[in-house]
Amino acid sequence: MTDLDLSLSPRGAQLRDELQDLLDTRILPNEATYHEQIEASGDRHHHPAILEELKAEARERGLWNLFLPDETHGAGLTNLDYAHLAELTGRSVLMAPEALNCAAPDTGNMEVLHMFGTPAQQEEWLTPLLEGEIRSAFFMTEPDVASSDARNIGSRIERDGDEYVINGRKWWSSGAASPRCKVGIFMGITDPDESPYRQQSQILVPMDTPGVRVVRELPVYGRYDGHGGHPEVEFVDVRVPAGNLIGNEGDGFAIAQARLGPGRIHHCMRLIGMAERAFDLMCERALTREPFGRPIADQGVFQHWLAQARVRIEQARLLTLKAARLMDTVGNKGARMEISAIKIVAPSMAEWVLDKAIQTHGGGGFSDDFVLAQMWAHARTLRMADGPDEVHEMALARRELKRYRE
Repeated sequence: MTDLDLSLSPRGAQLRDELQDLLDTRILPNEATYHEQIEASGDRHHHPAILEELKAEARERGLWNLFLPDETHGAGLTNLDYAHLAELTGRSVLMAPEALNCAAPDTGNMEVLHMFGTPAQQEEWLTPLLEGEIRSAFFMTEPDVASSDARNIGSRIERDGDEYVINGRKWWSSGAASPRCKVGIFMGITDPDESPYRQQSQILVPMDTPGVRVVRELPVYGRYDGHGGHPEVEFVDVRVPAGNLIGNEGDGFAIAQARLGPGRIHHCMRLIGMAERAFDLMCERALTREPFGRPIADQGVFQHWLAQARVRIEQARLLTLKAARLMDTVGNKGARMEISAIKIVAPSMAEWVLDKAIQTHGGGGFSDDFVLAQMWAHARTLRMADGPDEVHEMALARRELKRYRE
């Protein structure tokens, strides 16, 4: 690839400046308020008033639905432009994405509805999601099978007249425990006799449908997340209209792949933003603490960490921006190698940088006095979410070996 311009467009640069100002003046200064309002409510899924204030302000500034390339419903940005903006949102990963209506899993679900939804599906579910009025979930991973191989998924979606009947058990269904979560996209088998990649379908399931039950919430490293958590959800004889099917029977894998490409760019750039914030905090801490008679910043081991952190962040950023650029120029299929590569590189990079930032902070790094411990847990889980490292390594290795075998 000879043309590797990774810079922002003029409009992208203007939005970046606007977003940077919103972060510096409104989002970051209100992180404490966000947590205080949730704690005061006594409900970890409480939707704090400060978030609605920030959503309104982001919308006024034109920082709304930035992830969606469609100019009618979204900002009309390229993957490359949005990648630069997603990095900034990673600096406040709990607040900024939702304040801009750019939080997962809603972004992926909106992309699916935008690309594959019928007009009726879009009117009922895409519109309120685009307006930030509701939230959604994605039901794919199952507790009883190795879900890193999606062909193992055993949940059933069976046609019965004008309805589909759904049975199965899902977990790590992010957001599903929130009262604001009104709908989910469910992936299951419609035809077990089809070829492996044509057995699965995706269907819309309103959360108030009889037979849908949140069984339990799953803690992550002993901590329960807000925003609806990551619960286990049971589906027993759940009936939905046949019109809730997304696309055609057997389209589930193709829809999932279309959904995942841009989502991985978003996740990886947010991870880079998290690493940059950890880098800032690490430097500030090292200059204000003096063990053994001199500042941490003057210790050789810290300077080694700092140099390594800068190099690793820059490498991950360049590779992720390259993947975004290729998606814009040659499409998701042409960028498959780079998309796999960034999913391997970015979470591990962020985890490493955050680990060193925590170490620099001493005991404080493990507490909630700083954002580091929570960000570390988030980075570590992303080495599994959207496919574990090993699956992406296997896919990348197979593509590389194919050239030699041929």
